[in-house]
Amino acid sequence: MSDASLHRLPDQLRGNLRLVFVGTAASTRSAKVGHYYAHPGNRFWRALHEAGITPRRYRPDEFAALLALGIGFTDLSKTGAGMDHEIARQSFDVIGFRAKIETYRPKTIAFTSKTAASLFYHKPTSAIALGRQAPPRGFPEVFVLPSPSGAASATWTLQPWRELAEWIAQT
Repeated sequence: MSDASLHRLPDQLRGNLRLVFVGTAASTRSAKVGHYYAHPGNRFWRALHEAGITPRRYRPDEFAALLALGIGFTDLSKTGAGMDHEIARQSFDVIGFRAKIETYRPKTIAFTSKTAASLFYHKPTSAIALGRQAPPRGFPEVFVLPSPSGAASATWTLQPWRELAEWIAQT
């Protein structure tokens, strides 16, 4: 079996994208249906439109259409699925993720949770702030967004998504 067939969700990447969203791993629902942010309680698609990043509200099954808008998708774990605490730590491939970003060179990356950013920066989630971050040397601009998962409702705010929309509109 090839590595690609083990992936829960296919990467949606190509050179010079305006923006790449980076999650930790597919949710159980997303893995089952094969679409990013597919759980009905997930705010991702609504937030994308309400923040002004997309001209309309897309559905999870339309995720591949966002490539035409210069927006791509990937996850730190391409083989795990479920809630973050259910994903085996060894399945998070930060080195592989860095290689993808260096290959495709998007203008901006946005982690869709503090957990994803904490894995990337090797810091506890409590040390990760929402919003624009200092990118590592040679890396594109980095934003950290609050998780759109329904399980993260207590910490939800659209403001960092709006800041991201303003940033990418300027670039």
